[in-house]
Amino acid sequence: MTVFILVAGMFTGAHVWQETAARLAAAGSEVHAVPLTGVDADRPAASARVDLETHIADVIAAIDAVDAVSGREIVLVGHDYGIHPVLGAADRRPQRVARVVYLDCGMPQNGVPALAAVPDQVLRAQLVESARRGEGEGELTPPARDEWQRWGSTAGVSGPVLDRLTALAAPQPLGTLLQPLRLTGAVAAVPATGVLCTHNGVSVDLVQQRVDFGDPVLAALTGPRITFFELPTGHWPMLSCPAGLADVLLRAAAGEGRRLRPAGADAPPAHLRPFPLDVPEFPRDRRGHVDLYAPDARDPRPAVVFVHGGPVPAGARPAPRDWPTLVGHARLAAAEGLVGVTLEHRLHDVADYEHAAADVTAAVELVRADPRVDADRIALWFFSGSGLLTADWLTKPPTWLRCLAASYPILAPLPSWGLAGGRFRPVPAVAHAGALPLVLLRAGRETPGIAATVEAFVTAAQECGAHLELIDVPNGHHGFETLDAPEEVRPALRRAMRSVVTHLTG
Repeated sequence: MTVFILVAGMFTGAHVWQETAARLAAAGSEVHAVPLTGVDADRPAASARVDLETHIADVIAAIDAVDAVSGREIVLVGHDYGIHPVLGAADRRPQRVARVVYLDCGMPQNGVPALAAVPDQVLRAQLVESARRGEGEGELTPPARDEWQRWGSTAGVSGPVLDRLTALAAPQPLGTLLQPLRLTGAVAAVPATGVLCTHNGVSVDLVQQRVDFGDPVLAALTGPRITFFELPTGHWPMLSCPAGLADVLLRAAAGEGRRLRPAGADAPPAHLRPFPLDVPEFPRDRRGHVDLYAPDARDPRPAVVFVHGGPVPAGARPAPRDWPTLVGHARLAAAEGLVGVTLEHRLHDVADYEHAAADVTAAVELVRADPRVDADRIALWFFSGSGLLTADWLTKPPTWLRCLAASYPILAPLPSWGLAGGRFRPVPAVAHAGALPLVLLRAGRETPGIAATVEAFVTAAQECGAHLELIDVPNGHHGFETLDAPEEVRPALRRAMRSVVTHLTG
């Protein structure tokens, strides 16, 4: 028999597991939803000081309550913040735990407090300042009904359920967020499963992409005892799809799930596979963080600046401007008589958008100053996570910007990113685009969370009368140039490039 020990995330108590627990029990499992001290109504704090160690002790007590000689396997499930006390407990009882399930959460590291996983970057900074002033014994007020989206996607959670979640929400003791997680390393030997909620912006394919980029933290996820599942829902699957979650947890306990491949294993990673179009060779001219691929022409030519996506780990090799997709696009532009440009920018983390925006602006200025370039005829082409950078150019398009294109872009901050402020938000920015031509290549099999941002942008563009051309790749995935059948991708790439050429030369 499997014993599931379920630990909820911030502001919530054992009550959120009610339906999932009932389904697990009906399948023959034993289930314990752990009430956390100072958060759950069933376990009030005995003193003012409640921290992460308090909650680790709560989970350890649940583990120790299971008869060690019964032969029952314990599966610990941590949702959101709950993964921190789960890992702390598993690290101290590794021989008692058969598997740890990471339910739509990050990968806490030794010495790092749960505060690092708080999505809202402004709130995170405020809490850091509170800790600096020695104010770490207070509480964090739970979200109002319309604020839960700041903590994760509420996709699939009905109105009445959201009402109940809000009514039962409890303040989160600041000590639980500010105290660092201390791990000996013993938990690394415990099998693990990640359950990703795709409407919150993460999928197994995107995690695999990060592994392929060479992210050292994620390299450990390719081990043989680590599996993954996806749920097509938001950040609270125990409320939005309890039956689906229960099924996934049972399968995880049985060792099922998708496994990630190590970077470079068996075949080149997706981002290093060949560009699907045959393009002529053009010499690369490297100028700082910019590469130019220029045709042999006597007069200055229009330029297309290709902006890679991200986040990409710092130090990834080869660098994004050398990836086949980016080089292929630049050479395709040069074959059309334009100057194709690739660049590097510092989008290494979701907190780096201001740095990346500055790098793109500097690159454009460098390109426009090149004597081979017609400074009054520039197009910008964004990919994936760099889609948020389009907001600056949409809000106030310069006269020399003749076209803005984007391939499978992310066009709104994903719920788990916690980006505050209004700068990097293309959806409202498109209302200011005026006559700027927009070319959008849309992947038909996009991750739901990203697809929702694209749909919101398209709706906003249509409502304001923006000059938007949609080019669909019906069976295309995120990064379709090197992932999908060339015969489906090639027509879209050719059409998009011809549109950009027309806007630059017409």
